[in-house]
Amino acid sequence: MYDFKDERWIKNIEQLRQKDNKVILTFDDGPSRKLEAILDVLKEKQVQAVFFWNSRLLYPQRPWQRVVQEGHKIGSHAHNHKNLTTLTKSEQYKQIKTSVEKIQEMTGLDVQWFRPPFGQYNEETMEILRELCLTPVMWEISSYDWENKSSPEVIVTNVVEHIQEGSIILLHELKQTLKVLPDLIDQIREKGFEFALL
Repeated sequence: MYDFKDERWIKNIEQLRQKDNKVILTFDDGPSRKLEAILDVLKEKQVQAVFFWNSRLLYPQRPWQRVVQEGHKIGSHAHNHKNLTTLTKSEQYKQIKTSVEKIQEMTGLDVQWFRPPFGQYNEETMEILRELCLTPVMWEISSYDWENKSSPEVIVTNVVEHIQEGSIILLHELKQTLKVLPDLIDQIREKGFEFALL
């Protein structure tokens, strides 16, 4: 396995930690049917976030324009969420390159950030990211929102009890995440943190 804390990753974390009391909200596995409602909450709470998208879900009718217009960031989460470590290097390259090209074609924005599906990667993944000039972004706090459909309040606890300056928080575009998102944002602020972007 390759050490994800290579020079670019370390530099990004160090820059983030220089932002006093800042944390980053990130959402994986979209754009989903919940995106519009998530954007409504973020707009109401005046929070910007980073969305890591599977390009196979990026249909023209998804509200990607709002994401751009409201100042959020978009990164790649590969094309269809396959575990990259199970693929050949050429298959990995196709997954990543296809995703980046589709997001850039649809949004008109350069894609700078990449998060591997399932957080799984290997040295070949890192070689591809270097070739495509993409910066890997992992997370420090997982909300485990996908495991807490029936008890969404646990999502908030998972984040708030572990948050610290510079935390990158992993969320997903899910019904249960949407349900607790306003409370999650409020409790993060109550602990003295505000929100930043990569």
